[in-house]
Amino acid sequence: MATIVPGILYIIAAPSGAGKSSLVNAVIARLPFVTLSISHTTRAMRPGEEDGAHYHFTSPADFVERVGRGEFLEHAQVFDNYYGTSQAYVQHQLDAGHDVILEIDWQGAQQVRRLMPGCRSVFILPPSKAALQERLEKRQQDSAAVISRRMLDAVSEMSHYGDFDYLIINDDFYKALDELAAIFTTNRLVMSQQQQRHQGLIMQLLT
Repeated sequence: MATIVPGILYIIAAPSGAGKSSLVNAVIARLPFVTLSISHTTRAMRPGEEDGAHYHFTSPADFVERVGRGEFLEHAQVFDNYYGTSQAYVQHQLDAGHDVILEIDWQGAQQVRRLMPGCRSVFILPPSKAALQERLEKRQQDSAAVISRRMLDAVSEMSHYGDFDYLIINDDFYKALDELAAIFTTNRLVMSQQQQRHQGLIMQLLT
């Protein structure tokens, strides 16, 4: 029987509209050993959301207390709301052998790397600025002014792509999905991981 080997923590970042969430959801559906970290937030729950499934919803006072106790791998304030990643939750998932995805920005990635330097990171880029703007417009969620601001924010976010270990261009969705899945699969096949996972089999084969 294979030994449970701790999973790998992955940071996945991208500008808004690059297709990050769609790729993350698809790779989780494809690979049973991959899971998504569920963040804490102080924002109001939206229709259709469930506490503990989409976010861990909490109050600003509780969030600040958790920050003070050092419970978060990373945390940030976005407009009037706080968001944070529970270190205990992530570690529990890793110890169970799951690879864990954090969907965070480059600033959050810096915080996580300091605390967990063994993590891996993936940056997703759109094929062009025009394609990025078209995707934002197709959402029909934002005004022209908001989209213009998002495009400016995207350039700032994309300028940090070089801080990451892997780069995927999301032009063809299924090609990008194959590439993302390949990263997770390949990292589980490195010698140190396989030796731990299959040590019983290896000993049988060599005696």
